[in-house]
Amino acid sequence: MSQPINSADVHKAMLEQQKSQDRRKMLLNGALLLLLLAAPFALYPVFLMKILCFALFAVAFNLLFGFTGLLSFGHAAFLASGAYTTGYLLSNYSGLTTEMGIIAGTLVATALGLVFALLSIRRQGIYFAMVTLALAQLVYFFFVQSEFTGGEDGLHGIPRGELFGVIDLSDNMNMYYFVLTVFIACYLLVQRIVSSPYGQVLKAIKQNEPRAVSLGYNVDRYKILAFVISAGLTGLAGSLKSVVFQLASLNDAHWHMSGEVILMTLVGGLGTLLGPVIGSTFVVNVEYQLSQGPLRDWVDPILGGIFVLTVLAFRSGIVGEIQKFMRKNLG
Repeated sequence: MSQPINSADVHKAMLEQQKSQDRRKMLLNGALLLLLLAAPFALYPVFLMKILCFALFAVAFNLLFGFTGLLSFGHAAFLASGAYTTGYLLSNYSGLTTEMGIIAGTLVATALGLVFALLSIRRQGIYFAMVTLALAQLVYFFFVQSEFTGGEDGLHGIPRGELFGVIDLSDNMNMYYFVLTVFIACYLLVQRIVSSPYGQVLKAIKQNEPRAVSLGYNVDRYKILAFVISAGLTGLAGSLKSVVFQLASLNDAHWHMSGEVILMTLVGGLGTLLGPVIGSTFVVNVEYQLSQGPLRDWVDPILGGIFVLTVLAFRSGIVGEIQKFMRKNLG
């Protein structure tokens, strides 16, 4: 005769499992933090900052696509808006501090994200993607024609300045740890958003939007807020990138950049927190290694092949496949 299931024992087992998962997550995050802190002593800091900027870009995009289910082909517009705003202000107003220039770039990208969201959020699927692409192309042509952006030449020699008037950001080590601090803060913010009740609603909208509507949620409001947050964090990534490289160019606004962040997210693992970080690291390294060798003219076709292979054979991405393996073999 089977024993009755004790709900208290089930609840206790679930709590123990959750605690075990939290411990593993803390250990992993701690190990990654130590690795990032030590990385500039072994690798070129500017290259590491490039990875961090694109990682923040991918994390922001993943909040919209991976957790809300909204595929935007226009996120390059926010990256470029942050970069150009910060670059222009720091280049033309010597009394403006670096942190204020970055904040200004982030705010401009956030406001632009709100405009994009209001114009596109009622569309779904491929129609949503095409509307965001069209809007991003309008922004691209605006940057091409505007004098303050430098047109096709872009903005060069953007000063790094000093952080809070004290820390000299022209020193690559100082700049690296500033970028790392901002990245960690944004990563933890996205982690908190995803695990919050608001984040659970976003996941419900992605899985079954009609059911979320039937439960009484104003899904358009939730999606608009997710879009705006994602745009703001993308603008922050662009602002940091312009300060790191002292450059803002049309490459940041091109539709190719929107496709690249999709590739980073899919390769790393869509809908996972760490996936975009791993994916951006992988893609930036592949681009760098290929550009240094005889295959420099084949970078885009090779990345396209990686994209196709990921979609066809590894749809969960690097982190997703590892998680599936661990659940299957380790429980």
